[in-house]
Amino acid sequence: MILLPRRRRWRLILSAAAASAVILTGMTVPAAAHAADPLVYEAEDATLSGGAGVNQNHLGYSGTGFVDGFVIDHVGTAAVAFDVDVPAAGEYGLNLRYANGLGSDMTLSQVIGDEDRRLVLPSAAGASWSQWFIHQEVVTLAAGPQRITYRFDADDTGNVNLDAIALTSVGDLSTPAGGATDPGDVPGTGPDTRWDAVTTAIPTVAAGRAGVAYEAEDAFTANGAAPAAGADAVDLTAGRARIVFTTSAADQRSQKVSLRYRSTSSDPLRLVVGIDGVPRGALLLPPSAQWRDIAFTAALRAGLGTIELRRVGDEVDGELAVDALRIQRGTEMSVRGAHQGTTVYEAEHGLTDGHILAESRVFHELAAEASGRQAVTLASPGESVAWTLTAPAGALEARVSIPDSADGSGQDGMLAVYAGPKKIADLPVTSRYAWVYGAYPYGNDRAQGGAQRFFDDARVTFPQVPAGTTLRLVVESGDLPYTVDLIETESAPVALPKPDGYLDVRDFGATADDDTDDTAAIDAAVAAAQERATGVWIPHGRFTITDRVRLVGVAVRGAGPWLSVLQGQDGRGGLYAMGSGVTVADLMIDGDADHRDDARSDSGLEGNFGQGSLVQNVWIAHTKTGLWVDAGTDGLPAVGLRVRDTFADGIHLHGGVTDAVVAHASVRNTGDDAMAMWSSGGTVTRGVFTHATVQSPLLGNGAAIYGGDSNRVTDSVIADTLTAPAGIAVSTRFNPVPFSGTTTVSGNDIFRSGGWEPNWSTSFGGIWVFADTSHITTPVVISHTRIIDSTYEGLLVSGSHWVNDLRVDDVTIEGTGSYAVAARVGGDHRFRDVVVSGVSEPADGRNHLWGTFIDEGGNTGLLAAASAPCAVDVKSAPAREGSFTATVTLRNTGSTELQASTLSWHAAGGEAVQRAPGAAVTQNGSRVEIALEGAQVRPGASRTFAISGTVNAGRLATPAAFALDGVACGG
Repeated sequence: MILLPRRRRWRLILSAAAASAVILTGMTVPAAAHAADPLVYEAEDATLSGGAGVNQNHLGYSGTGFVDGFVIDHVGTAAVAFDVDVPAAGEYGLNLRYANGLGSDMTLSQVIGDEDRRLVLPSAAGASWSQWFIHQEVVTLAAGPQRITYRFDADDTGNVNLDAIALTSVGDLSTPAGGATDPGDVPGTGPDTRWDAVTTAIPTVAAGRAGVAYEAEDAFTANGAAPAAGADAVDLTAGRARIVFTTSAADQRSQKVSLRYRSTSSDPLRLVVGIDGVPRGALLLPPSAQWRDIAFTAALRAGLGTIELRRVGDEVDGELAVDALRIQRGTEMSVRGAHQGTTVYEAEHGLTDGHILAESRVFHELAAEASGRQAVTLASPGESVAWTLTAPAGALEARVSIPDSADGSGQDGMLAVYAGPKKIADLPVTSRYAWVYGAYPYGNDRAQGGAQRFFDDARVTFPQVPAGTTLRLVVESGDLPYTVDLIETESAPVALPKPDGYLDVRDFGATADDDTDDTAAIDAAVAAAQERATGVWIPHGRFTITDRVRLVGVAVRGAGPWLSVLQGQDGRGGLYAMGSGVTVADLMIDGDADHRDDARSDSGLEGNFGQGSLVQNVWIAHTKTGLWVDAGTDGLPAVGLRVRDTFADGIHLHGGVTDAVVAHASVRNTGDDAMAMWSSGGTVTRGVFTHATVQSPLLGNGAAIYGGDSNRVTDSVIADTLTAPAGIAVSTRFNPVPFSGTTTVSGNDIFRSGGWEPNWSTSFGGIWVFADTSHITTPVVISHTRIIDSTYEGLLVSGSHWVNDLRVDDVTIEGTGSYAVAARVGGDHRFRDVVVSGVSEPADGRNHLWGTFIDEGGNTGLLAAASAPCAVDVKSAPAREGSFTATVTLRNTGSTELQASTLSWHAAGGEAVQRAPGAAVTQNGSRVEIALEGAQVRPGASRTFAISGTVNAGRLATPAAFALDGVACGG
């Protein structure tokens, strides 16, 4: 106890276990006294100040809400003051009912008269914000009116919610609201029972072998689903086990779906089948100790979808395992990156009479924020940029920059969309959600200088046009310059049907496209759907919401994200999950945030999703964060998300989240990490980011794992990080729960990533392993990954602690701005089959290997520069109307047979290599890659192939250098 006489302040640090009276020297201790019944005071009825406010976005509170706002923005100001009437002088138990979902102790100050106590308010492992705790302080009070205040002082950690207080007898912890939440009965947790009553049998048909198979071990699993013994399969014996297959169908016609399973149960077993989150019936599986195929027919949506198999609590007297699912007219999905049925066309790869910006990686320069680090500026009426479509299109998204307004609030413009000579649409563009200034977290005051965040995404639909169409964006009038980064096209959207029984929000008073507030109507529809055990339908139209719509045990669906839109207002509005059984699908959440304001703006989709939830085919733009998954989530597949133009993270798994898998997400233009897992106060366990496409995060990393257990980033494409970034970070920054299990970074392509951290005056690598607040002693595996054209290091390992089990296997580092590998910490660092080329070696060498370097063999170019025995010759004809043809000849200059899988080079600005007959061609930014399918070239022999595409110059420029399978040609 410390006396601070100048403030007449007593500061006592007491834990929740403390129940002894605080006795001031010289005082007489009164006898115990308490009211005949406990006196309860609700926090929402108290006097609130300094940012404290009433909320209802968690469950289990008493009264009409609880008080939150004890966050970093309100440190030193947030307070709740209770005016109580003490019936008699004496000693009381003062109970505070609070929630702490962070998994670690937090503190607030309790002030009564001149006495100030610092309260330590514990959490519990895995606690959610709907679990309430009781903290009792023994206090001595005089009779009559008293004020009891809880404050977030400067030396407190805050971040708790307050429900109510009670004056009661010492030792009585049963009040207010019945006391603490039973850990086994936390509202919103436990099984999702929405499908338990599904008993209608699905008719089965003869299984077939045709189609595309999806392996169970690659699917999402949770709630007891586990690897099957002795097989690459999934055991679904547990009573609530679930497995969700992500599929891709060629069309929406009914087709055969086959399941391969085995069951040692003596009776048929029931699996409830869901298609895209809607239960369709029960599949009865006859006993079969051997693998058996069973099939049914289903109408699947064209493109990306999900098929779920769920156990609903039935007892099983044997084992049930699933091997694979096969759909009759399936399509193969992207090996790396998101499979969303869209096609991206870079502006600098089109034909233009505008100005192609030179490549830049300099913070605050326009081109540095562009995908591929280049874009096209159309400065005058009549100027255009054009592409030849490689797939049909009826919808277009464009990433465009126009100047800010003089007052920093932004302005609007218009581009025309032409198909050949015919105008088919107007594309509205704006800078209202772009252009921020000053220091982090950046605002809209132009006087602060340091402009950044130049681009915004706009979208439009139009009548479908076929592949081969020349699509143009044209400036028709005005003096605004338009800088076009890219367009992304897809087929015209088809309205999805309303599921049977769903409640239409218009029947509860919501009105589309009129800017009136529809929040109350949607809330009413949600409440009715919960009562009737059905879902909520958001029809075609734009519906305004001004607060978060709270969800538990209910589905909210729309006609598709191009058609059904929830429009935020004044930075607010989104969907908020509060527990198990939340489905959000087929809609857009479009905010209106124009700068980062963590305390006063909402995420698009946020909360504790409990068990049995699903997020699918949701588009989120112009919000604080896109998807924020919080503690208490126990199994969440999030499939087919698009996140655009957020001011903080795009996708974030926070705290005690288990088995959350984000698959086939497209994330672009975020204001912080594009995707992050942060084990803050609780452990993110088995989190997965897979098959993601990340473009141009403006601050922070493409993907980051901050601590946690057995988390993974796999099969993704990440490009063009800007400031304080890595392509992928594995880190103990921000004091997370330390790493456990194996952390995996595998199967990724990382382009033009890493960057400069101006606050630290240091560089970050394409991949960055950072042992900051704790050692990293469990395995970090980086495998089957390519790090291409890093701004600085290819791989950076740094920090003030050790990284003691780093395993780098089958990694290509092609092109760096500094070191290939800078491993500047102690520990065992193993390298196998690492290929390195194009290193811009600093004066002290190509690597920093300060730990224990273990060479496990197969490394090429890692310790010293290497070259492949090849030479390449390019011959091109003069371009005609923007099109070029050329031949590329690869010659073996060595004495042994040359194995050739890929040949890569960098094209000049304004060049796009689009075709190579007999080989696959891809181009990311300026980097062109031709897949040669393992060609074998004898010594002295050569292989010649043709390429063609578009060029804005008179002919194709001759590339300066080539790499064969990641090794520079020239030996």
